[in-house]
Amino acid sequence: MSWEVVIGLEVHVQLNTASKLFSGSKLSTGAEPNTQASLVDLGLPGTLPVVNREAVRKAALFGLAINADICRHSVFERKNYFYPDLPKGYQTTQLAEPVVGAGTVEIQLENGEKKVVRIHHAHLEEDAGKSLHEDFHGMTGIDLNRAGTPLIEIVSEPDMANAEEAVAFARKLHAIVTSIGICDGDMSQGNMRFDVNISVRKPGEPLGTRTETKNLNSFRFMEKAIALEVERQIDVLEDGGEIVQETRLYNGDTHTARSMRSKEDANDYRYFPCPDLLPVAITDADIEELKAAMPELPDSRKARFINDYQLSEYDADLLSGSIATAAFFEAAAKAGGDAKLAANWVMGELAAKLNAEEKDIADSPVSAEQLGQLIARLKDGTISSKIAKQVFEACWAGEGSPDDIIEAKGLKQMSDTGELEKIVDDIIANNAAQVDDYRNSDDAKKKKKIGFFVGQAMKATQGKANPQQLNKLLQEKLQ
Repeated sequence: MSWEVVIGLEVHVQLNTASKLFSGSKLSTGAEPNTQASLVDLGLPGTLPVVNREAVRKAALFGLAINADICRHSVFERKNYFYPDLPKGYQTTQLAEPVVGAGTVEIQLENGEKKVVRIHHAHLEEDAGKSLHEDFHGMTGIDLNRAGTPLIEIVSEPDMANAEEAVAFARKLHAIVTSIGICDGDMSQGNMRFDVNISVRKPGEPLGTRTETKNLNSFRFMEKAIALEVERQIDVLEDGGEIVQETRLYNGDTHTARSMRSKEDANDYRYFPCPDLLPVAITDADIEELKAAMPELPDSRKARFINDYQLSEYDADLLSGSIATAAFFEAAAKAGGDAKLAANWVMGELAAKLNAEEKDIADSPVSAEQLGQLIARLKDGTISSKIAKQVFEACWAGEGSPDDIIEAKGLKQMSDTGELEKIVDDIIANNAAQVDDYRNSDDAKKKKKIGFFVGQAMKATQGKANPQQLNKLLQEKLQ
């Protein structure tokens, strides 16, 4: 039986302002618990909030980046609910008139297909505190440092049909917010979090009952959580059951999910206008100022990579998505003098090592300049592709620059024609049967059989033979 999957995302993006949304409390990670929460953040009697102008500016900048409507008049409401890490008993947020209206984000899938995901709106709100369950012997600790942190919550339309599309959309949003500099995108610290709304239905039927899996903080977890929830919903429906509208939590360590609570509707939160805050006005002059300050967006960067570096659309898409990866690639391409080689190494060897050791590109032991130096030595024939990988590993291990490693380990490629010719002559003299077999083969088979002689030569030179010179010599001598 076929089923259609319908997915929408709510994305919480922590804005990197110097202070909180409604108070002057500092924002920084790693501070001692409850040392960065002021009386305003706690909502104590006699305190009044003041809107952080920079947070409004950053929210509007995001709206412009997705070609959204920027509301010239937006208001704050109170969303009432009770939870230990919500000190005021309500969250100051936006509902009826958010700062960012409808917009669009274009994603590209692995097969090259492009799709537009609609943004319903993005609103400003304050974050709650944090509940800590470790090391309290069955009790829960509350850290209110995060309370009042400015967020934008980006709400998509239910336009995605599978995990690939949802992850591509999440990655694109990550690329946008980091490119325009409103968030560092560090998901390990909760600075960008994803709530995934999922439902299934038979083709042609109305939308099914949805569940919301909250607080996913990695693209990999999102992919796995979606697959798990889709499978669960289909199993329930095919067994004759009904889907309950609820909030769920996913555990990435155990790959399991559980129900957290029944899903509330908007009226359960008893929204009402915040009596302490005036409406926020954004003028045409503000919009023009933001447009003038707009940094390069991922789509523009991708187009530039295709035009300036002659990269394929696929390579340009991968390299332009992350501003850190894009900067690393450009620096390596400049230092090495070859954009295509730089792209191959950044997406290949470098990406594999980073993934294996769970490192961000900003923490790469091999710098962009070092990778560029390695590419330059590969390009000028100093080392072969095989030796380049050996040099890269040594550089990753902290043994020095590529040039230092090549010199210290004697890894320069053998390009002396006379010396290489002597080795080739010895191989041919010592392998008469293979030589006869090669000479009696047709051209198609010769291309395969020459590999034997190449292998013998590489073995004799410890992989240092220049491949181009070697192949040319072998073809001449084996005629």
